[in-house]
Amino acid sequence: MSFLQTLQTVDHILPEKYYSLSQEEMENRIKEIKSQLGSKLFIPCHHYQKEEVYQFADAAGDSLQLAQISAKNRDASYIVFCGVHFMAETADILTSEDQTVILPDMRAGCSMADMANIHQTERAWNTLQQLFGDTILPLTYVNSTAAIKAFVGRNGGATVTSSNANQMVKWAFTQKERILFLPDQHLGRNTAYDLGIRLEDMAVWDPIQHELLYEGPLEKIKVILWKGHCSVHEHFTAKNIEFVRKHHPNMNIIVHPECNHEVVELADKSGSTKYIIEEIEKAPSGSEWAIGTEMNLVQRIINDHPDKKIISLNPMMCPCLTMNRIDLPHLLWSLENIVEGKETNIIKVDDTTANEAILALERMLKRA
Repeated sequence: MSFLQTLQTVDHILPEKYYSLSQEEMENRIKEIKSQLGSKLFIPCHHYQKEEVYQFADAAGDSLQLAQISAKNRDASYIVFCGVHFMAETADILTSEDQTVILPDMRAGCSMADMANIHQTERAWNTLQQLFGDTILPLTYVNSTAAIKAFVGRNGGATVTSSNANQMVKWAFTQKERILFLPDQHLGRNTAYDLGIRLEDMAVWDPIQHELLYEGPLEKIKVILWKGHCSVHEHFTAKNIEFVRKHHPNMNIIVHPECNHEVVELADKSGSTKYIIEEIEKAPSGSEWAIGTEMNLVQRIINDHPDKKIISLNPMMCPCLTMNRIDLPHLLWSLENIVEGKETNIIKVDDTTANEAILALERMLKRA
């Protein structure tokens, strides 16, 4: 079931009473419920969560990392995942049958993941097979739906993270002559380029127009990039970098590889969320940094490192809007529903989809 289909089948309207509670009242009630449920409750929080929710995290990290931590926590009956829909799906895929994964607000989707639905992907695959034959291996960023992970799994491919994308693309080229990279064209392009593949050997697949965007002989194509992107990271620009270079000449610029190719090439460093956090942590006191990633995380890094001068690469950026759907009222609502025995917003991936998605995840985990 797609995210949109799931959203249509659930009651995601927050009861009116939660709008009248103060922040202190909600925080105290959440603390009470966490104490009451003890080890039966586990709250993983993605790095991009707002602080009011992040303070209640039992674990913080990236999406796959949190799903893996959840799967190892056999004591928890309830995984209340503070992230977005595809992350909760991955947690459900990896956790046991007797564990329930809950997303506090079902509107917390991901625009990037939604840019590749299974119908578009299967249609594209059929056309690409006609054009190139059996020469393509599909790879998908973990920021994708369970259905896309399953598609990749049953077609011999694997998932990738922003940390291991280089390693997985190298592996893919030992399997087939070409790769189809879903759903983020920027991570795919930046990774392939970093491995020495020329931009002119990369094509873009437009799922809306059902069209391969490429000028030149098809046999030269090595990488087919799905035309998708992160709505947050795509808003960092070369002009942002130009401004920092002019007004803050001593600043190191570090960006996420979901940024477009020009931005990554102009930056001093690029890497995953984990990489960005670790680079700032080990940087010397007094160093200066402009960070190109989600604003909640940037602000948290600023707060954690008062000895360093840190700014957002784009000070006009907003936090990830869908990630910010998870707030105190929705977190409290989901927890009170657990206590009352009427769990809502349960994320459940069907067995066939889950088993095929696991194939894609396991191929990555064996090599990462």
